[in-house]
Amino acid sequence: MVLTEDPGKAAKLRGFLDREARLAGFDAVAITRANGDPQVAARLAEFVARGRHGTMDWIAETVQRRQSPKSLWPEAESVIMLAMNYGPHDNPLDILERRNLAAISVYARHRDYHDVIKGRLKTIAHKFAARSGADVKVFVDTAPVMEKPLAAAAGLGWQGKHTNLVSREFGSWLFLGSIFTSAVLEPDAPESDHCGSCRACLDICPTDAFPAPYQLDARRCISYLTIEHKGAIPREFRVAMGNRIYGCDDCLAVCPWNKFASEAYETKLKARNDLIEPRISMLLELDDPGFRGLFSGSPIKRIGRDRFIRNVLIAAGNSGDPGLVEVCRRLADDPSPLVRGAAAWALSRLLDARTFTGMARERAARDSDPEVRGEWEQAMQEAA
Repeated sequence: MVLTEDPGKAAKLRGFLDREARLAGFDAVAITRANGDPQVAARLAEFVARGRHGTMDWIAETVQRRQSPKSLWPEAESVIMLAMNYGPHDNPLDILERRNLAAISVYARHRDYHDVIKGRLKTIAHKFAARSGADVKVFVDTAPVMEKPLAAAAGLGWQGKHTNLVSREFGSWLFLGSIFTSAVLEPDAPESDHCGSCRACLDICPTDAFPAPYQLDARRCISYLTIEHKGAIPREFRVAMGNRIYGCDDCLAVCPWNKFASEAYETKLKARNDLIEPRISMLLELDDPGFRGLFSGSPIKRIGRDRFIRNVLIAAGNSGDPGLVEVCRRLADDPSPLVRGAAAWALSRLLDARTFTGMARERAARDSDPEVRGEWEQAMQEAA
């Protein structure tokens, strides 16, 4: 165990971590204790008690383990938090006005960040363990780790009113990863909240997903709806989704602190050109092999073709483009009830009421799935 009582060794280890983090492509590194913050645990418990986690059952199932790093690994004494800037070169809000194009969240335009970061974290952790003699464990998002509160405690930034981490140097565009270690390292000072009276992130949310500053109701969040939610998109949110087909960057992109990220730092992650402005018409043509091929190595692949096409059909319905009618008709016969139901809604938005009603009566009568029949029937009522 590395003890803070040996300041010389601790200082050398810290310098080593800083150098290795930069070499591995991280933009910032900071340290906090592994004890956890009781207030964070209380806020998480309230979040779950209110049902704001939606269908993300793994959050409710791991509340106890999320309370502190020691709950996950009792031997942990320090947490090394590392951050990587993924700020975009363009304004991700601009595409929202071009309804024939699909808006993909900035983080998903690259290779899956879990893979990018985890490999680099492991390299740093192995070198640190060899040098310090301490045990280490590496985590990137998939484990029950409260990464944003830990990053704030370590001083990498603060949790803004949109609940995401905000940095004075990188704005709202940071990937996070953590190394738990049995070494006792000198912690960094936490960062203060610099949101002030600004509420830009709250006001821009298309679905009013923030019940109050610093609170999120995931059930209303477009990122949750397009990625985590497995069923049909609730009707009340479909128009508000616009052309957002995977995630939502609105609350991140509008943050005033982003100007420092764009002016002072160059992102090390290059977005795929074909994911910056993909056409809705092209995406609707994807079958399962095509979907898997296009999104190989991408986090988008995790949600599967049917959920993805569901999202794209909502965007099609919001596009106002009659040129999409034919492909939506074909998708109304898709093997997936999830896709057929979304196609029904899209067609109700793209066709005139008379044409749609005639189609909907016939489709509703012969579809074997009650939820799909319900989509046709509800859309007929709305078109009347």
